[in-house]
Amino acid sequence: MISIEELKKQAALAAIEMIEEDMVIGIGSGSTINAFIDELAKVKNKIEGCVSASNETTSRIRALGIPVLDMNTVNEIPLYFDGADEINARKELKKGGGGALTREKIIATYAKKFVCLIDETKFRADYWGDFPIAVEVLPMARSAVGRELLKLSANPDYRSGFITDNGNIIIDVYQLDMLNPLEMEQRLNQMVGVIENGIFAKRTADSVIIATQSGLRRF
Repeated sequence: MISIEELKKQAALAAIEMIEEDMVIGIGSGSTINAFIDELAKVKNKIEGCVSASNETTSRIRALGIPVLDMNTVNEIPLYFDGADEINARKELKKGGGGALTREKIIATYAKKFVCLIDETKFRADYWGDFPIAVEVLPMARSAVGRELLKLSANPDYRSGFITDNGNIIIDVYQLDMLNPLEMEQRLNQMVGVIENGIFAKRTADSVIIATQSGLRRF
């Protein structure tokens, strides 16, 4: 039995092979991406620098001597690497367990190619799992947005004590109807006070690397 940590490392190593000389890459957040960053440090002289999706990722990258670039100063991001809380066969994702969903979605949207790295526990072939949808909300709108979410027959849960890198709060939404992820993504973002949500259906992954007990899968 291969450990989850080793599976994440295998996915990370496969992703490293995609990086070309003098490339600017985007980097998301999470445990699989941390494994990717550890491997990236070994070839850091190959890249021009990274655009980071979270303060935690930025700190980790800088500690390893990898240049961090302001997204506003780069012309393009050829590759964006990130993980997922869940991903389905259509390459639609749930993200936001770490609270960095807004910056992650920004970089993913403007990157030329979004590469998702996961271990096999994150893949959902025919159904969505129970991982909640994270919704980033302006603090003053917490209760109002919560009431709107209840109208969707969902179960909103304020992530107590958590503040995003943008200074906002997170509401985790359980039992949300995900039969049409794109429609739900748009509906949530239309709620006044919502900054962004963790459904990646408009901007899906372009490429997925899955580390499994029987080897690497790509689709």
